[in-house]
Amino acid sequence: MKHNNSIACRVDECKFHCKDDDYCTLDQILVAKHEPVAKTVECTDCASFEKK
Repeated sequence: MKHNNSIACRVDECKFHCKDDDYCTLDQILVAKHEPVAKTVECTDCASFEKK
């Protein structure tokens, strides 16, 4: 599966994770926040995640 060199990813539970290395196979991802103001990395998530 071809990966996107611009999107590194270590979440191998995601269906878009490249099976050969730690990259995403999507052309782009959506990063979302779940707080009104994101102040830490824990306030953000990859909203493009889909479970395998």
